[in-house]
Amino acid sequence: MTRRFKQIDVFTAVPLKGNPLAVILDADGLGDEQMQSIARWTNLSETTFVLPPTDPAADYRVRIFTTQEEFPFAGHPTLGTAHALLQAGLRPKTPGLLMQECGVGLVPVRIQADGALGFRAPPAQLEPMDDGLLPLLHATLGVDALPANTSPVVADMGICWLVAGLASAADCLAVVPDAAALAELMRHTGSDGVAVYGAHPAGGPAEIEVRAFTVENGVLLEDPVTGSANACIARLRPAQDYRARQGTAVQRDGRVTARYEHDGPWICGQSVTIIDGTLSC
Repeated sequence: MTRRFKQIDVFTAVPLKGNPLAVILDADGLGDEQMQSIARWTNLSETTFVLPPTDPAADYRVRIFTTQEEFPFAGHPTLGTAHALLQAGLRPKTPGLLMQECGVGLVPVRIQADGALGFRAPPAQLEPMDDGLLPLLHATLGVDALPANTSPVVADMGICWLVAGLASAADCLAVVPDAAALAELMRHTGSDGVAVYGAHPAGGPAEIEVRAFTVENGVLLEDPVTGSANACIARLRPAQDYRARQGTAVQRDGRVTARYEHDGPWICGQSVTIIDGTLSC
């Protein structure tokens, strides 16, 4: 069977500078094992599968797979899938607002005047990291100290990040993560990875620099641009709009905007289509 397929570069307006996402627009009829096989074959951090909604309030339903497992929510797949559907001609039930159904429920995605999309960060369970794990965190990041005024937090919004604030963007870029220590830290905290951030000086390329790391099959991976990690960071910062840059250390230039409204932070960014065709499976 031939199915519509797109590959989207998310959190960038410049092709090849963001985080790629595979989107299967006609996923009806695919079983769990078939979806996992396709996601394993695309070999991207995530592949999404678009299905008819089961909730009458939703415009569509999406399932999100990594090469190893299904996630109930993830950030750049949310924006990339919405971008692909709008480009394919989807008309939302509410003008200017898409409603995505996924494993965590309904996630609104707003269409902005400049063409960017933004999702409302899902609620997050926030738990301070056990102070006894600080030496392991230091070993993971390859740094000796964290700012005294911040405490690492385990933030779970369907995907779980251990979030740690560093003293500066320069410190963030200087992190040299250790895969073995990170895998152990992920096990102890029940997290999917570690996200770190630090502030740029005034007049810099953004307000903060972000990096996110995980381990899969014993291999250290740095995510180019991470919507869910940025959403977790936004839940921890003061409610003031800001811009984040991510991907610098892996030769990307992802740009994320956090906007705070009465219902919480919205995570916004541009997307571009790189591949537009069909998949035979």
